[in-house]
Amino acid sequence: MVEQTNLYAIQSDPNRLLNDTNEEMEQFIGICFYMSVYGLPQSRMFWCTSTRVDCVAYTMGTHCWETIKRFLHFANNDDQVPAGQPGHDRLLKVRPLLTSLLKSFKATPMDEMLCVDEQIAPFKGKSAMKQYNPKKPKRWGYKLFLLSDSNGIIYNFDIYTGSISPVDGMPDIGASGNVVLRLVSIISDNLSYKIFFDNWLCSIDLQVALQKQKIHSVGTVRQNCLAGCTFMNDKEMKKGRGTFEEKETKHNGVYLRAVKWFNNRPVTLLSTYAAANPTSTVERQEEKGSCSSDSASIVKLYNQSGVDLLDSLIALY
Repeated sequence: MVEQTNLYAIQSDPNRLLNDTNEEMEQFIGICFYMSVYGLPQSRMFWCTSTRVDCVAYTMGTHCWETIKRFLHFANNDDQVPAGQPGHDRLLKVRPLLTSLLKSFKATPMDEMLCVDEQIAPFKGKSAMKQYNPKKPKRWGYKLFLLSDSNGIIYNFDIYTGSISPVDGMPDIGASGNVVLRLVSIISDNLSYKIFFDNWLCSIDLQVALQKQKIHSVGTVRQNCLAGCTFMNDKEMKKGRGTFEEKETKHNGVYLRAVKWFNNRPVTLLSTYAAANPTSTVERQEEKGSCSSDSASIVKLYNQSGVDLLDSLIALY
């Protein structure tokens, strides 16, 4: 970072050297972390007299911090291959940082319960990789796919750059399925890890491919993805809160169980290892008082997976 930041400063203005050092870069990163927690609306307020934060102001001056921020670089722009030619990398400018992060994440011992989810890193500037997702709290930004555990710790991630290619040596099961197979490629075979994901990622072909790698999976699934599988209609299930129905089948040598469960609204889940039984009783607080209902085992497992926990943790910063 120090080398490339100094290089970019020279490329921008050969008559003005930045001469950034390792110590200054470390202080700059520390200040960035502290600012994200402290939460003042403008960075200069950390140095202003009325809103001064001594921890930041005594560490580095305003001019030095803003200069490093202006020239901060991770790779040489001259190494970029023009767009449309083989070898072009949209993420070249941050590729060394991503590689370093992935190396650290993959070295962390994995938990048994893992989940795959998509996330939007908020950004409204000009970028070819910017995505729009109206269902996310932050609708504009960069799309990331993450492999994390039930505590929100990340083990692998992939940034969406416009196309999702199949994983080498694995079947092409569509964009959403290929994302999951790419993220779980770091998992060792025959260790019976358990993967959870939502209905955008879940499909029969994906769960079969994972099970053949001895990776168990549970996911919410859309009804139209379960060809030939019919459940009770919602009107019938509304008669009893906690009502569920389970169907089982075998596809390409893999046993699959689909469970439709109704509480406030219906939800359908698909799994290669979990089932509706054994059920448990859940107490809920409502306006009229507390009430109890049956909860299927597969629902309880999915709720414990922490699929959306990482989103809520990052939203704090």
